[in-house]
Amino acid sequence: MVAILRTCHCRARTLLLCVLALAGAAQEASAEPATRQPIRGVWVANASSGPLSSAQRSREFVDLCHQCGVNTLFVVVWNRGTTVYPSAVMQREFGISCDERYRGRDALREIIDAAHAKNIRVMAWFEFGFSCSYGKPDGDHIIRRKPHWAARDLRGKLVSKNGFQWMNAFHPEVQDFILSLLKEVAENYEVDGVQGDDRLPANPNTAGYDDWTVDLYAQEHKGRHPPENCLDADWITWRANLLNRFAERMHRELKATNPNLVIATAPSIFPWSKYEYLQDWPTWVENGWVDIVSPQVYRDNIGKYRSELSKIVAEQIPAEKLDRVFPGILVQTADGYRTTDTMVEEMIAENRRRGLHGEVVFYDAGLVQHQKVFARLYRPESEQR
Repeated sequence: MVAILRTCHCRARTLLLCVLALAGAAQEASAEPATRQPIRGVWVANASSGPLSSAQRSREFVDLCHQCGVNTLFVVVWNRGTTVYPSAVMQREFGISCDERYRGRDALREIIDAAHAKNIRVMAWFEFGFSCSYGKPDGDHIIRRKPHWAARDLRGKLVSKNGFQWMNAFHPEVQDFILSLLKEVAENYEVDGVQGDDRLPANPNTAGYDDWTVDLYAQEHKGRHPPENCLDADWITWRANLLNRFAERMHRELKATNPNLVIATAPSIFPWSKYEYLQDWPTWVENGWVDIVSPQVYRDNIGKYRSELSKIVAEQIPAEKLDRVFPGILVQTADGYRTTDTMVEEMIAENRRRGLHGEVVFYDAGLVQHQKVFARLYRPESEQR
């Protein structure tokens, strides 16, 4: 009898362990975001007459996306030092709750509601990342209120590159601020994910000469100051590693908020991204700090596009993680560039030939311009009738 009881006890214990293991696996599986689904995405900007200009325009654009077979919107929530939604963080820090064009409404919630009604996912796109302003030599209200947040070059001037002014992405207060915006959106809105781009996390290679970063470098280099050559390889790598740490922290803390939240990034082409903006994004992919990546393969002819895509697939992303890659394709820009229907078809065909099952279109106006092409490529014939 004792032997029988012991046998039963052992079997029961084994069964319990199996059940717990299965439960743990199920929990882990449920925590895995839906990143393996092909993404047919489009970036939604906040141009004055664009989809976010009114609730009606949002609904009309979502309807068009549904007709075209688009299943994911990357909606801008942060640029030029303001948000498109009413932000308690911005109100507290700067007395500006949102971009004045959206006062009295919640443009983010409007487009989320419209998109989810059509089973279209919404990713909150933090377009400006660590950039505080565009075309404002003084850094506008952010740097005026918090001058110690400024990124400084070798001469002590506010870092400005290609018209963008920058906060110091290495400073803990600045990192906490950006992360607080990310968490605010993740906690208060039913977004499916968040996305950084070539400015999150990033800093121009001329940054890092502010007092805080210089002191940190000295602590780790026996009192030495950083090299005056901003392109010094070790200096580039040291600063890139600071951003790598933030990428890991961003992933960890956002997943703690919502394990199913998709962490996405749309960086510049590597290694240009590292040497110009300190973005070592293949490391983020390798370590699992991002769920999907959309490198900006912005090229104006198919030969150049194929060349850059080949490097990504063959050299930068492990084969087992290619299902995380959905290239950014350039279709139209605000300053007048427009590609052709043929180029759109060729880029998408090249993605499929390389085993990539989706892409993200820059930007919403381009989708409108080429809607017939996207509808034909994205929707089965049976759905087009």
